[in-house]
Amino acid sequence: MSGGASELDLAGQVVELVRRLGGPAAQAEAVVTRADLALTRFANSFIHQNVADSTVGVRLRVHVDGRTAAGSGSVVSPQGLRALVERTLAAARLCPPDPAWPGLTPPSPVSAGAAADEATVHAEPDERATRVRAFVDAVGGLEAAGYCRTSHRSGAFANSAGHSAHGRTAEAAMDGIARTGGSDGVARRCADRLADLDGAALGARAAAKARAAVDPVELPPGRYEVVLEPAAVADLLQNLSWFGFNGKRHAERQSFAEPGEAQFDRSVTLVDDPLHGSNLPYDLEGTARRELRLVDAGVTRAVAHDRRSGVEAGVGSTGHGMLGATTFGPIPRNLRLLAPSVADGRPSAGPLGRPAESGVAGAVADDDTAALVAGVRHGLLVSDFWYTRVLDPKSLVITGLTRNGVWLIEDGVVTRAVRDLRFTESYPRALGPGAVLGLGRHAMRQPDRIDGNWWEAPPVRLAAWNFTGGASG
Repeated sequence: MSGGASELDLAGQVVELVRRLGGPAAQAEAVVTRADLALTRFANSFIHQNVADSTVGVRLRVHVDGRTAAGSGSVVSPQGLRALVERTLAAARLCPPDPAWPGLTPPSPVSAGAAADEATVHAEPDERATRVRAFVDAVGGLEAAGYCRTSHRSGAFANSAGHSAHGRTAEAAMDGIARTGGSDGVARRCADRLADLDGAALGARAAAKARAAVDPVELPPGRYEVVLEPAAVADLLQNLSWFGFNGKRHAERQSFAEPGEAQFDRSVTLVDDPLHGSNLPYDLEGTARRELRLVDAGVTRAVAHDRRSGVEAGVGSTGHGMLGATTFGPIPRNLRLLAPSVADGRPSAGPLGRPAESGVAGAVADDDTAALVAGVRHGLLVSDFWYTRVLDPKSLVITGLTRNGVWLIEDGVVTRAVRDLRFTESYPRALGPGAVLGLGRHAMRQPDRIDGNWWEAPPVRLAAWNFTGGASG
């Protein structure tokens, strides 16, 4: 199958089977997706695993006699499709009534989306290995570990209301660490094209960070001004997406989001932009995906909705139907914190800059970060967050740890590496009015563990971040 045509035929067959077996009143929607994922992993500076996986999945949702059920399968033979339809119809008969059923997506235009990069779609293992080799060579004898991946998805949607859509997408990502003694440095990036991943630049960045992080000192807990690099900012964006701009949680008053209110600093504009990167042009319900401006110059404008939450809110779907949305809620999965505009009026996701000199060599990875560091009298440079957990979903207070490098900034210069710290902070408050002291000019897209999800941001300077103790505290 390729180009979405065969997937569209399969989706149409499933919908027709529901009509035949469930009766003309049965409503059905079918999604067929082919996913090809290839992964080259390395550890101890050697490739230890090269795997490729190709799957075809079919998801069916039916609404019969006021009851709704969903099923899925991976057998696309006539017998397999018939078995999927039969067991989903049987499940619907056992489900409780669904009075909030929002109905099917009506026929509506869906753009084809950006063209998938064919070189990435058909990338060979040696092309990923070449980037791993470049990463390992660039760390200069340090221990290296990580992965390089390429993925391709093609799929189609059809429902019994006569709506259909199809599309293709490709993605490449690299995530690696360099280690010396007890210190690590990290570099990550994802892109629409494998050709845009520079293993040598990523390796050099990770190695410089690792070397700069040796012999860390202990700092007392407290509120520090911080410069957060894109890997750390990505954690903010992910948690804001999942728990804040979630239409179901907003309806349940479990979200901080208040559309129309100036909840963020004026420099903050947040956009969910699925067609800017690697995502199919429609959601699980067939609704066209499009750019959704969640925060505009500090003012919260919207939250994400699927058809069910959109009907309840009276605003319709924003194209965020997804697995688990009925339980957890619809979430934006391609969130961008827009960097300051450049000549063409759009944020620039430029190449990795050369490590910039600012005190401890290698701690400051690029000129964007150096410019932010230069304005800090007393604070911290933070590479990454991890193990973050929500303490209070309403105010989005999060606790977590720093990782892969923290440094003390004094009078605009990085002076010492610092031991990892635990923090407890409200993410919306940290980005609130007057709290953002600067944004880098170039954004960097960070890969997520889930294929197709990504978070894009420049480095950010914040007035205060609440560190509550050492990493073991």
